[in-house]
Amino acid sequence: MTYCPFCHPMRDPHQTIIAENDSCYFLMHDHEQDVLVGSGVIVPKEHRATTFELTPLEWQHTYELLHAAKLHLDERFHPDGYTLGWNVGTASNQTIPHAHLHVIPRYTNGPHAGKGLRHWLKRPE
Repeated sequence: MTYCPFCHPMRDPHQTIIAENDSCYFLMHDHEQDVLVGSGVIVPKEHRATTFELTPLEWQHTYELLHAAKLHLDERFHPDGYTLGWNVGTASNQTIPHAHLHVIPRYTNGPHAGKGLRHWLKRPE
């Protein structure tokens, strides 16, 4: 990958830095939220291919941004819950090789309401 959208989020006019600290960003993208309204990702500013490469400080800053993201999303979108998740490696469907925590607001009347991560992983197909 010659261009990493998470290393240089300001290069994509559809991606917005909602919050940041010294080592991480909370990003939202205009074109990646279709069904998942209000979704965003928390990413380290330094390129880390997977979650297992995060430094202790990046973990701390991810935690801090997770709470900042929740405050922002609660105020703007008023979700009924959240799904949080890391995909690590291609077997887990990590399509961008830069560690990123998905922060997905969930809604009682939204598509797939009541179906979290375990639902999708336990499906027979």
